[in-house]
Amino acid sequence: MTLSKAAAATSAPVSTGMRTPRRSVLFFAFAFAVIADPVSSVAYAIEAALRALHGDLALLLPTMSLVIGLVVVVTANYWQLVRRFPKGGGAAAAAGRAFGARWTFLPIGALVVDFVLTIGISIAAAASAVIALFPGLAPIRIPLALLLLLVVAGLTWFGHGGRLLFAVMTVAFVLISVAVLVLGFASPHATGQAPATADPGRPAVLAVVLAFPVAMALATGIEAPSTAIAQLGQLDDTHRRRFGRGTLALLLIIVGGLTLALTALAVQLHVGIPGADSTQIADIAHAAAGPGRLYDAFQLTSALLLLAAASSSFQAGPGLLKALAGTADRPGVLPPVLGRSNRHHTPYWSVVVYLAAAALIIVAAAGQEQELVLFYAVAVFVSFLVGLVAMARFARQERKTALAWLNGLAAVAVAFTLAVNLLRGWPMLSLAAALLIAGGLYARWTQAGRPTGIEDVEAHAEAD
Repeated sequence: MTLSKAAAATSAPVSTGMRTPRRSVLFFAFAFAVIADPVSSVAYAIEAALRALHGDLALLLPTMSLVIGLVVVVTANYWQLVRRFPKGGGAAAAAGRAFGARWTFLPIGALVVDFVLTIGISIAAAASAVIALFPGLAPIRIPLALLLLLVVAGLTWFGHGGRLLFAVMTVAFVLISVAVLVLGFASPHATGQAPATADPGRPAVLAVVLAFPVAMALATGIEAPSTAIAQLGQLDDTHRRRFGRGTLALLLIIVGGLTLALTALAVQLHVGIPGADSTQIADIAHAAAGPGRLYDAFQLTSALLLLAAASSSFQAGPGLLKALAGTADRPGVLPPVLGRSNRHHTPYWSVVVYLAAAALIIVAAAGQEQELVLFYAVAVFVSFLVGLVAMARFARQERKTALAWLNGLAAVAVAFTLAVNLLRGWPMLSLAAALLIAGGLYARWTQAGRPTGIEDVEAHAEAD
């Protein structure tokens, strides 16, 4: 889940009247670094849907269209959150102010789990991208993934200074993906052998309804702009709203466009479920461009983008624990050791916590990102649901009936997605972990005398 510090890395605090060119550079760094996580999820979400459809390519485009539709609904809610909370805070701030401070811990617990899963799945997917390019590395998939994990965690030691690079990685992946798509639709190198349709084992409508929640991993990271705007202390509320909403619009255009285009190309070129040492997105690029520099560049940029997404959560997750540990001026609910930072402002013990948790799930999943996808779109959907219900309550209080109905219907859609994923069984572990963490944080908060301001902990995590 991306909560970027690109703004802090790009510009020192200046007046709100900064020149337009300088603000444009700031927006570029902020927006493209923040959306690294949702853009990177294209690398595994389409394949996850196809596997859930048992390889039925004929149903893949309808399934991913439904996914994008729900992404639009969730994005619309965060558009409202940015308007209401221009200083940041996201679903945690909305829940705390709508239902009371104790409800803040539910989205926080969900985000803590989501950060761990983002790191794990991004690292595993990056390893898969490397293996697709160099198949000889397949026997050392787990050591390779753990090595990449250690490298990303190690780079976290140096703080946020390199976050502008994440924006460049995102742009590079998007541009190379566009080149692959143009070549694939105009003059593909080859076509796959997957049949246009297969028996999904159930009626088509039911197959799509049961498959699309798995691919909702594509929605993770949507909440990032609503919290990351807290970094923009050099801007006033109006410009923070513009940055947040502009980033959400950019996210929707890029993620939605890439997803639907790659899905349509997979269907046209008959690219089905990949072999053990490849990924569907790699097979799509190979069918479109063939072996050569463009394919190599596609795999390299996708791997780097996935590592950037992992690094973003390695910044955001420990940053959240640091904020929960409090400061001399702001009481915390976690042990102070989790807030200890080096001279680069990196809370190193919190990084170790996330490193250990991510390593554990990578080993448990044998380094396979598709094993982790099933758990991925659960915890963050708890946060989505709480945010939607909170915004529906605000709309009712303000007698905005149409908006209240819109948020209510969106909450029902998100609840349905969450329920279908939970019915698969094992994803219950993600929900249980989120609830356990939320309960533990609430207990610590109660023991600490219920210090005020807990609703703004996500904003503090970003601003710090």
